[in-house]
Amino acid sequence: MSASPTLELAQQLIRRPSVTPADEGCQQLMAERLEALGFNCESMRFEDVDNLWAVRGESGPILVFAGHTDVVPSGESAGWEHDPYSALVKDGMLHGRGAADMKGSLAAMITACEAAIAKANPSLETLRLGFLITSDEEGIAAHGTRRVIDALTERGEQIDYCIVGEPSSTAAVGDTIKIGRRGSLSASLTIRGKQGHVAYPHLADNPIHRAMPVLAALTGMTWDAGNDAFPPTTLQISNIASGTGANNVIPGSCKVDFNFRFSTESSHEQLTAKVTELFDAHALDYKIDWHLSGEPFLTQPGLLREATAASIEEITGLITEQSTAGGTSDGRFIAPSGAEVVELGPCNATIHQVNERICAADLDTLALIYERLIEHLADKAPR
Repeated sequence: MSASPTLELAQQLIRRPSVTPADEGCQQLMAERLEALGFNCESMRFEDVDNLWAVRGESGPILVFAGHTDVVPSGESAGWEHDPYSALVKDGMLHGRGAADMKGSLAAMITACEAAIAKANPSLETLRLGFLITSDEEGIAAHGTRRVIDALTERGEQIDYCIVGEPSSTAAVGDTIKIGRRGSLSASLTIRGKQGHVAYPHLADNPIHRAMPVLAALTGMTWDAGNDAFPPTTLQISNIASGTGANNVIPGSCKVDFNFRFSTESSHEQLTAKVTELFDAHALDYKIDWHLSGEPFLTQPGLLREATAASIEEITGLITEQSTAGGTSDGRFIAPSGAEVVELGPCNATIHQVNERICAADLDTLALIYERLIEHLADKAPR
């Protein structure tokens, strides 16, 4: 039996090893399909990152499909049952790096647009369709979606509705969508002491000893209680480094990395102020560097959330869970522009893992959901 159009396109994309920030021609392949549908495709390259902005239609609200062509490295090839870029289908499963995250979604987005446009529904002519695709999502995300949104804002172009194709589902396609994401705030802390001999501690100042009560207090704090949409803010220590490698030397410094995933109940300014207050109370000699990856965002109940949930139920029979759990996505750059943002994609059980794979039939289901979503918005979006 021949592969479906969605599966075939997903395989073509997976066979291009586009490890961040490389695109390896994926966006050109997508642009060719979109141009055949009447999309105006614009390449936006910033530094070493390829971005694609494509629009179909002249007026009316716009539904944008957003995603990324870059993938994380495949890792040790010996651990893979099949070549990570062969896009092999075996026992109904599509294997390969990017199958779930997120070349499968990209293929489903394209074929959904092809199917919806082929129906020639007059209402679709009042809804513009768009694609915002980058090759810099898995990396530092400095020259991808963020830069495209900045450029569009400068030109006065507004996104009304956006579907991000990140793998949101857990056990079945459509069982979970993301209606927002927590913010991400990282810190690199250096606690300074004085190096010395372990036999003469009175002549030294051990920064590890100074760090221990502070880190215990830090990890024991309650930052907020969360709310109906978000779980409480959490802090996790990710790295601790100190010492010279010798067991008879008190180190001169201790470095600690930690990260907040924070709800809308806290701002990054509040979090940094609380941390600074704690450190100062312990009379530490320290320096700290902060990096804000993204503010929390939440799409309020409205047309996009309603249309997405309805489309999933009509195609699959599932009542989707509307969640804000998980990591960050490029939705954090799109939501502040005023767009309603929902993340909907395939199952995420094997993303970033060796032997990444998804059920091949899920791609057709996802394409049908996207197609139905287009139809809902074409019928209901305000003109």
